[in-house]
Amino acid sequence: MDLSHAPPVLRRLNTEASILAGAGYAILLQVAHPSVARGVAEHSDFAARPLDRLRGTLYYVYGTALGTPEERERVQAIVRAVHRRVRGPGYDALDPELLMWIGATLYHSAVRVYEMTVTELTEEEHAQFLRETSVYATALGLPQEWWPQSIEEFSEYWENAYARLEVGPDAVGLSEGLFRPNNRLLWPMCETQRFLSGGLLEPELREQFGIPWSEARQRRFERLIRLTRRVYPRLPKAVRSLPSTLYLRSMRKNGGWKPTKPSKASKSTRPTCPIGHGGEGSRD
Repeated sequence: MDLSHAPPVLRRLNTEASILAGAGYAILLQVAHPSVARGVAEHSDFAARPLDRLRGTLYYVYGTALGTPEERERVQAIVRAVHRRVRGPGYDALDPELLMWIGATLYHSAVRVYEMTVTELTEEEHAQFLRETSVYATALGLPQEWWPQSIEEFSEYWENAYARLEVGPDAVGLSEGLFRPNNRLLWPMCETQRFLSGGLLEPELREQFGIPWSEARQRRFERLIRLTRRVYPRLPKAVRSLPSTLYLRSMRKNGGWKPTKPSKASKSTRPTCPIGHGGEGSRD
């Protein structure tokens, strides 16, 4: 897989399978923003089709981070076209504030999980990854000047944005759909994501989302992270990059990715988003 065209730190982090452990965490952070939650609630059916939501999100993430210039433009154009139709009272998928928050959660969750499961980033790598991650938001319309130019600027933005989060009924309902989808065969995998998300969330958000927690669960989470940090980096790179390899192969099959249509079982007749306000695995 020729990745010479991809930004180096963005490529390195997004080829790591362990980053997927933060998928549920990123989604919950995103829908804790009331406007994001409203948009996802009205334009997503991921409780009915969680794997389609995940597939759409990862096509965008991997296509943008690891694809050729032509592939990046294709997946980004598809998502921009869908986002133009995702709007309603109190939300607009092209609102720079919302695009900024989505991009910020993708940066934040990737760095946090990578450092917990692989290795610490240097200050220079942090700054470079911040610059490279901006593409997730700017490709959808965020003005480049909105994106923080330094780690200090990002930290200030994150602190202020986080303080305004509010887990309302929409967000709680979305989290229930995320962790208890209609397909019961997916419940074990979703329960794992709920456990990981619970460990990554700050206590106040975890409580607001109703994720059960205890000292025993905290110890289990910490043991799991320690074990992963010892074992995962020693796995062959081909194993650690397998999800990204398979998704890129699937995206390229038959000429590339096309968003799936809502299932007949879905009640929603509105356009659904491949990624974005609901994040990794939430919408398409």
